[in-house]
Amino acid sequence: MAATRQSKKRTRREGAVATPRLRRVLTISAKTLAPVLVLALGIATFAGLKATKPEVPQRPLQEQVWPVKAVEADVTNFQPYLTLYGQTVSGRRVELRSLVSGEVLETGPAMREGGVVARGDVLLKVDPFQYRGALDEAEAKLAEARAKSREIAAAIESEQDAMKRAREQLAIARRDLERAIPLAKKGTVSKKVADDRRMAVSEREQSLDLRANNLEIQQARAAQQRAVISQLAWRVRQAARNLEDTVLKAPFDAYVTGVSAEAGRIVSANDQVATLLDVNWLDVRFTLSDRQYGRIIASEQTLIGRPVKVLWHVGDEPIVYPARIERVAAEIAAEKGGVEIYARLDDPGSPTPIRAGAFVEVQVPDRTYEKVVRLPQTALYGSDRVFVIEGGRLKARAVAFVGAAGTQVLVRGEIAKGDRVITTRLPAAEDGLRVEER
Repeated sequence: MAATRQSKKRTRREGAVATPRLRRVLTISAKTLAPVLVLALGIATFAGLKATKPEVPQRPLQEQVWPVKAVEADVTNFQPYLTLYGQTVSGRRVELRSLVSGEVLETGPAMREGGVVARGDVLLKVDPFQYRGALDEAEAKLAEARAKSREIAAAIESEQDAMKRAREQLAIARRDLERAIPLAKKGTVSKKVADDRRMAVSEREQSLDLRANNLEIQQARAAQQRAVISQLAWRVRQAARNLEDTVLKAPFDAYVTGVSAEAGRIVSANDQVATLLDVNWLDVRFTLSDRQYGRIIASEQTLIGRPVKVLWHVGDEPIVYPARIERVAAEIAAEKGGVEIYARLDDPGSPTPIRAGAFVEVQVPDRTYEKVVRLPQTALYGSDRVFVIEGGRLKARAVAFVGAAGTQVLVRGEIAKGDRVITTRLPAAEDGLRVEER
């Protein structure tokens, strides 16, 4: 009995131990089977829905049509413009200086910064007192020298008359001697008479020589006096010019700048009083790159005389001034990478006056390209082909890039006049692609 009870107790203990293990096994099995059951349920549901799906008729595939824009090709000669930038500079700039020294009595009304003067306008006047006195003194000395010259001329005339009489007296004495010599030989007259007549001839010859010497001296004095008169006449002209230079006038129509003279100031000769900029001579200075310069020179041989347009951007609309290239700078502008060019404005005062220092746009005609097609940049694919529309489809055409003109390109190649060249950028552009021009 005791053994039986012990056996039952052991059985109960083993049962108590086995129950938790069974629960754990069941829990693990349930967690493993749950996803499988859910997946199986989903598959069954999908299969049911697919089996009961209504039949939808299929549409046939259609080829995509790409909308594009196109332009008509035209084979022409074309000369583009180079758009450059430069600055206006005065073609004639003069630093005006005082020609004489003295006190400035007055200045002209336009002798101010930014003033405008016309040729011949008075800019300033220097006190003329000492210069007028110098002119009077020079004229007086000249008058004195001329009077002395007349005196010498009278003396020369007197000597010439005396020489004439001396020659006559010499001729008479010689005739007397000629008559006395044969008479003395015959004894008709004494030898003393012949000797006296010889003495008279000698005296007349001596007197004639003296008159000739005096005449040469007077003629030399006359030559000296003429030199003195010439010198004094120059001094008179110099004094007159100095007096005239006390009034400083504008040598040409000009703008006034750098004024440094006022009434009451003492100026010395060669003092700068103002700077004048020619109103009618205005240049624009700009730079052509080495490539641009070489391209134009290669086709046109020279730049001189080439017309250009100068645009001054003030206000809403640019002001246009026609100009013409007049010269090339004496030195290459290495730091700017090109050649400096000067073009002269035809009329700086029309339609609106423009002055030096303005920043302007310059349009220069480039070389002429012959038999080229001008297209927008978007028409060129890569650098060697474009697409034309033939029968509603694209057709590639080989071209060669010739040059550029702003936002356009110049090409030559397999393009005929009238071809419709697409300008729309298509990522899938290729031969045969169907397009529609819009």
